[in-house]
Amino acid sequence: MISPDIASAVDHLKRGFTVVFPTETVYGLGADAMNPKGVERVFALKGRPRDRPLIVHIEGLSRLEEWAEEIPEGARRLAERFWPGPLTLVLSCRREIPRLVTGGRDTVAVRVPDHPVATALLRAFGGGLAAPSANRFGRLSPTASWHVREFFGDEAGPILEGGPCSTGVESTIVGFSGDRPTLLRPGTVSARMIEEFLGLRILRAGAEEEGAPLPGSGESHYAPCTPLELLPAEALRSRLLSLTSRGDRVGVLALSEWGDLCGQREVTLLPMSRKAPEYARELYAALHALDRGGLGRILVEAPPDGEAWGAVNDRLKRASHHPGGR
Repeated sequence: MISPDIASAVDHLKRGFTVVFPTETVYGLGADAMNPKGVERVFALKGRPRDRPLIVHIEGLSRLEEWAEEIPEGARRLAERFWPGPLTLVLSCRREIPRLVTGGRDTVAVRVPDHPVATALLRAFGGGLAAPSANRFGRLSPTASWHVREFFGDEAGPILEGGPCSTGVESTIVGFSGDRPTLLRPGTVSARMIEEFLGLRILRAGAEEEGAPLPGSGESHYAPCTPLELLPAEALRSRLLSLTSRGDRVGVLALSEWGDLCGQREVTLLPMSRKAPEYARELYAALHALDRGGLGRILVEAPPDGEAWGAVNDRLKRASHHPGGR
């Protein structure tokens, strides 16, 4: 039996409106991917450039052929292994897919979310949902429903509650040239995991492929309104002393022991996990909390290098490129 909330959301979608739904990565702002009116509303609400493709969320692997014209064997194997889950595949698209969804390209980005509310919505709706993160373009992604309400209020339509997102950063994106996979955006499904599963080396692409932007590929993205700086621990301490000496209020995401900063009126200190999956899960929630704190600056202690931290470092580097400001 379909819950009243899901039924209401499906009604909104079928009338060309948007809904917000939880996934394991972030909350998504969804519209019927085959309805240009609904897709236009997604772009308008977010302030998203029209050349940025949207990820189409589907119920399961059995629906992939409705969206992809060709499915390389490697792509099918990855879908069988990692779906439902935080992996997006970029494949050649069927001609009937609206080019607004694909950013004018001949490829479509598709994934199967791993969240019971998303699954129930997709099953009841019976189609694909074009759904970027439910935020203003370039800003922090939402990992809780209240983040979405702060961005949109009631503008985005029904907000389906699903609790905090369990993964916390956006999906890995993998494209294919023939059967050769290319990592287009890092996520919690790492390149090493893909390589070990497929038994071949995955190519690493830049933020843009063939001159066309990908979801979340801008140099500046995932950013709080408060200016953010990403610094090694030693440089962070020096920068913090400089800022607080002139009376600035500063937030710190810390990995090291910073006990001497506790209790300082000018400093809001948030300790972060030293394990990459937990750090990723906490990241956006921590930044949202600091962004609401009336701070002049957010300083982030640079996480370790290495593939396990690839998604976290990617998001923080993009966030630090944003000019910030209110």
